[in-house]
Parts: sequence; structure tokens; C-alpha cells
Amino acid sequence: MPEELIMRGKTASGTTETLNFGGRTPGYGYHLTDFQLYPSASLGGSAAELVGSITADDSAMDPANPDFDSPGLIGNFAYMWSVHSYVDGMTYQSVINDLFVITQDLILMVTDVTNASPINWQARFKKVKLSQSAEAVANFNQFSIYDG
Repeated sequence: MPEELIMRGKTASGTTETLNFGGRTPGYGYHLTDFQLYPSASLGGSAAELVGSITADDSAMDPANPDFDSPGLIGNFAYMWSVHSYVDGMTYQSVINDLFVITQDLILMVTDVTNASPINWQARFKKVKLSQSAEAVANFNQFSIYDG
């Protein structure tokens, strides 16, 4: 059984996608360990500003305006690329709650602030063995965030 799971795709800017954990193995959960974005257009262009969020909530969180007080936000990523005479380079920032135990579906939202182009994304998850009680607690926690 693989110890890691990678989900990846290309999602239209400003839209959401469900990361499906419905077919997971009972007695196991996942931790988000890595979340990355990469532009799909204007690779030779002058600028790119991409943001993304992954939530364990009933709705997506605007990745351009994240609320780190929300218990449902488990991953946020910002990527900025600029080629101008006054600045040249790439910066990115990723914040991940890698202790959150995932047992149910997640919602991904991505936005290309500069070009409104689709965004390539990749999320890496690590599989963790759970006792029955730990699985029940993780399911309850994720459900209470979703239902809250």
C-alpha cells in the first residue's frame, strides 16, 4: 500500500474542485504535506500571481484572502513571478496544517490574479494508520468543521 498519495490537476481560475477521499481505506487517514501551484499560461510573460487554498469545510476559502482562524483551512499557497526592470524573480509561500487528519473530501480553490488562466496544482498527502478511536475523533472533527 503506498504511503503517499499525490493529487494533481489543472483547474480554471476562480473555481473549486473536490479532492475526493471517499474511496479511502478504513483505519487510515492522511496529512497534507505539500501543496504547489504552477502557471499554465504566460510562462514567458512578464508576470504571474497565483493563489490556492485547500479546505476541509463545506465551502471553499478565497485563497487571495485567507482566514487563518478558520479550523477548516489546511493549506494555502501564493506564487508570484515578475520580470520587470525593477524586480526580477519568483517568490512563493506555502502554509500547511500538516497535523490535520483528513478522513473526508476536501475543497481546492485556485485563482490566477494576473491572467485568469487555468492553474496547474499538485498536493501530496501522507497516509497515517489510525486506531478506531483516533479515526472516530478525526471523522468527528472534520464533520464538525463541515457542519459548523
